[in-house]
Amino acid sequence: MDITIHWTFLPHTDPEASLAFYRDTLGFEVRNDVGYEAMRWITVGPVGQPGTSIVLEPPAADPSLTDDERRAITELMAKGSYARLTLATPDLDDTFDRVQASGAEVVQKPTEQPYGVRDCAFRDPSGNLIRINEVR
Repeated sequence: MDITIHWTFLPHTDPEASLAFYRDTLGFEVRNDVGYEAMRWITVGPVGQPGTSIVLEPPAADPSLTDDERRAITELMAKGSYARLTLATPDLDDTFDRVQASGAEVVQKPTEQPYGVRDCAFRDPSGNLIRINEVR
């Protein structure tokens, strides 16, 4: 079986701030930017990896959600416990310095984890946890 990750979805609360973080801070390319009424879906992805994309989406766009569910999603996002993404880089220290310099909220500085990974963590502008692993 040959399976790859094609798209994943992360919620955003501010499309311009999310675009600045993923495009300008992380260096992802914008692949699509679609608006509908007051909502916006922005597809970004790592340069040179056209088969892997992140769709930044309005968190409560699903019309089947109740008002209570929308409220719960918003509350979980504000706490930073709704969505997460793990990225990888060969130079964790340089990546950490660049992301930190952008003003992103630091959750964890580069750390050797007891399970054999060296990583750091930030929150994107919508509160999503972004972990970055060092790959050697």
